[in-house]
Amino acid sequence: MANEILDNRGRGEATWHFPAFHPESHKFAAAAAILSGLCAFFAWETLAWPLLALVPCILAFFRDPKRVTPQGDKYIVSPADGLITLIQQVEPPRELVLDDGSGQPGLNPGLVTRLSIFMSVFDVHINRAPIGGTVRRVVYIPGKFMNADLDKASEENERQHILIERGDGAKIGFTQIAGLVARRIVPFVKPGDLLAAGQRVGLIRFGSRVDVYLPAGTEPKVLMGQRVIAGETVLAELGEALLIEGISQ
Repeated sequence: MANEILDNRGRGEATWHFPAFHPESHKFAAAAAILSGLCAFFAWETLAWPLLALVPCILAFFRDPKRVTPQGDKYIVSPADGLITLIQQVEPPRELVLDDGSGQPGLNPGLVTRLSIFMSVFDVHINRAPIGGTVRRVVYIPGKFMNADLDKASEENERQHILIERGDGAKIGFTQIAGLVARRIVPFVKPGDLLAAGQRVGLIRFGSRVDVYLPAGTEPKVLMGQRVIAGETVLAELGEALLIEGISQ
């Protein structure tokens, strides 16, 4: 059940459910099914069968499973499913720092830790809010479609910056970045919207990446090469800066 409270002492009910499909999938799946039907009508079976097989693949890409989001004042949860491919000290994007005329301050300038989460075509592509709060900025920037795993994709690819501010003034910025196959970032939110941590904020079609900018003095609790789950994996705790090591096995 949506919005049900579950805890680590057995409260709540956990059952397996077949994932829902986001409505964005309908037009793509319908187009593949119609093309398959037309090819079958004209006896073009070499095209009809691959197009028909494409329908469940499209639906799987747009799957939208339920997630259980940890609740805590310090938690920053992952906005995306995928693999941690970069952990770097960088300046935050200027679109999240400079005055945008709204009267709402952006991120502070200076080096911060950027976590890059690479999403393959097999990952869930619904993105979620890393913290609860008010959406202060949604900035879309058209660009190229290079491999989203490259460092320079953060500055050259099609991307969308989102800034969320908590009630206590803490801010988290993150960026949805289109990749080689992705061609559109679809937002679900706008400035002024009030979000809960883990709430759906948008999706990126067909392979991409999400960058998360941790505030100064906050280090990640995830490691290079670790897989994370949107709305569930705790990326960091505000104000904690501990070295954590892991072993690949």
